[in-house]
Amino acid sequence: MASARPPRLVMLGPEPQAHGDIASVLECYREHGLFRRWSIDYLATHGHGGAWRDAARALSALRQFIALAARERDLVVHVHAAGDRGFWREALFAALALVARGALILHLHGGSFERLGDRAGPLGRRVIRFLLERAACIVVPCESLGAWVGTLTPMAQVVHVPYPAVRAEVPQEGRRPNLVLYLSRLDAANGVLDVLEAVAGLREAVPDVRLVCAGEGERTALIGHAERLGIADAVHFTGWVGPSSKRALLETAAVFALPSYDDGLPMNLLEAMAAGVPAIVSPVGGAPEVVADGVTGFLAAPGDVATLQRLLRRLLLDRALGARIGAAGRESVLLRCAPERVLARLETLYAALGLHAFGATPAQLAPVDLNGAA
Repeated sequence: MASARPPRLVMLGPEPQAHGDIASVLECYREHGLFRRWSIDYLATHGHGGAWRDAARALSALRQFIALAARERDLVVHVHAAGDRGFWREALFAALALVARGALILHLHGGSFERLGDRAGPLGRRVIRFLLERAACIVVPCESLGAWVGTLTPMAQVVHVPYPAVRAEVPQEGRRPNLVLYLSRLDAANGVLDVLEAVAGLREAVPDVRLVCAGEGERTALIGHAERLGIADAVHFTGWVGPSSKRALLETAAVFALPSYDDGLPMNLLEAMAAGVPAIVSPVGGAPEVVADGVTGFLAAPGDVATLQRLLRRLLLDRALGARIGAAGRESVLLRCAPERVLARLETLYAALGLHAFGATPAQLAPVDLNGAA
């Protein structure tokens, strides 16, 4: 007798060319074989090009999803969602997955979920709680985000799958210039103003200090702020950078600084640590889970410009310390977040929901207890 047909795996998220952590995570999944090992129908719900293009993408994804749900008897639906306004778009697909009696994997990314819950009001929070409780599992990249889920409901099945950090080449020869790298959206909530002020305070002790701010945002206002601080000649705003440009920046940076006021587990932090760049970050979101203060990086409270400036000065002037911190951070993050380890956790979840990888028999990928997958 023929074995039952396995469920169909549908994944929803940003288009491959999109910017941001989710797109970076998915690109790493692709590079390390997830889409080759599993039959995945990928539907892009958003990307770049403005609201009208996003609306067109979402409508196209909706039509494709409805067609798949009507055609397939069993679905596993893996929805990637951030804590911004786009959450409600992904919530629609999550709800449709439940209506179609599919198994829902709701994968939460980034910070801002507390603000999302606050802004949602009582009705919106009930919708969020409904999805969390009825999903087969909630995937989170850090324990702090899992704790937020727990504040809404104790009934959600939370599974911790960290972001993947790819091993990067670390230059062995030459001394890196006194370059501070800020790699994130140019937003006050991410601490870019604090980094500018800290670098301004470093000029006397480190005259050749330079700052590169790589990310999208309102550059004009920040250029004006740098001019008022007297460091316009020392700051370069690159805009968004692709993978190759990012690697080049990480190869030359002496320090990575991201003193966010609210965040999840930034991919850029993991990439900096994997490249051996000593990091200074705020103890918010998942950062304290990967950065041991003074061992694998440094922590500075949000808004504490004096501490940020002191730590930048220390790392720039004591390169032996920076090398030790960078090496320890690299070892730690690769042990925790190596792609093969991360994907093994995710693929265990797929197997637990009855999915079969290419070339694997049902016996090899027998369902397992989701509690044991975390």
